[in-house]
Amino acid sequence: MSSPDPQVRAARNPSSPPSSPSPATRGPVVAVTGAATGIGALLTERLAASEEIRQVVAIDERRGECAEARWHILDVRDPAIAEKLRGADVVVHLALDLDLGSDAAARTAYNVRGTQTVLTAAAAAGVHRVVLCTSAMVYGALPDNELPLSEDAELRATADATGVADLLEIERLARRAPRAHPGLNVTVVRPALLVGGTDTALTRYFESPRLLVVAGSRPAWQFCHVDDLCAALEYAVLEKVDGELAVGCDGWLEQEEVEELSGIRRMELPSAVALGAAARLHRIGLTPSPAGDLAYTMYPWVVSGSRLHSAGWRPRWTNEEVLAELLAEVSGRHTVAGRRLGRKDATAAGAAGATVALLGAAAVVRRARKARRRI
Repeated sequence: MSSPDPQVRAARNPSSPPSSPSPATRGPVVAVTGAATGIGALLTERLAASEEIRQVVAIDERRGECAEARWHILDVRDPAIAEKLRGADVVVHLALDLDLGSDAAARTAYNVRGTQTVLTAAAAAGVHRVVLCTSAMVYGALPDNELPLSEDAELRATADATGVADLLEIERLARRAPRAHPGLNVTVVRPALLVGGTDTALTRYFESPRLLVVAGSRPAWQFCHVDDLCAALEYAVLEKVDGELAVGCDGWLEQEEVEELSGIRRMELPSAVALGAAARLHRIGLTPSPAGDLAYTMYPWVVSGSRLHSAGWRPRWTNEEVLAELLAEVSGRHTVAGRRLGRKDATAAGAAGATVALLGAAAVVRRARKARRRI
């Protein structure tokens, strides 16, 4: 015979103490935006499997694969999201467009308006914590940066790199939200160079036949695996840590170490040549990466992650391991100046000794001008 339900036993014997609720029944209800793909999908699965989470509410424009989550299909810019967030304790907002191929104006409209709507809707729904994810890129890559930067370091990035203007605006919204909505706590998580199914101007750097090194620069490479980012986001969800959080592998790799580990040789160029050619190629639409992206390959933007470490979080991945995974992911891809090439084009560029990341800028620009003259 099966044992009676605990509530039945308590009713029969009032002197017996009631059994303690399971962690899941007393844990938070967490809503995740952008839950169908990428980091959002990984975090949704992770939280749904956690005994410390009562329920996961998944929000996206299409349904994802996590069957344990309760799904709502809508655009995060829709004010109706406030009703979908009702009953949630925490919202993790991951519905961001950082695609290199997206129209810049449309991308900014989605990212900024979406974040504004989620923050306002969360406050209206009685949510007490919103977790936002930006990037350690907001600190800026500068020759005088400390190694490593503390979480409280000034955000000195400019709007010149891909998506950084949007991230800086999201940071501004995060700082303003608790004043505009008293009682709303906002935590911002800033990962280092993210790896694990990601496609960014910086991951494409490792798809080049040579690693571009700007003469006189001082690169320092720090990575963050998406698994470690999800673990850090979970810490924020469970209120084990709050405020501005930087997350990444411990330490960093010097450029020489990256070249030795990757087996990819460098191509060194004067700063004026590299930056000037990158700017021209981007201006005529031949490459997705503006010249500002090069700064993040020239100067350090390594973060300490001290707040997460103090809370007990530790990265599972090392920089060496993440670099190895990145190289495995990009194997067979060919990129120059952030622009993907077919195998034939890449072979020709390599045989011609094309300046890495610039695709023989002069030749490309000449072809573009000839094409315009034919029209």
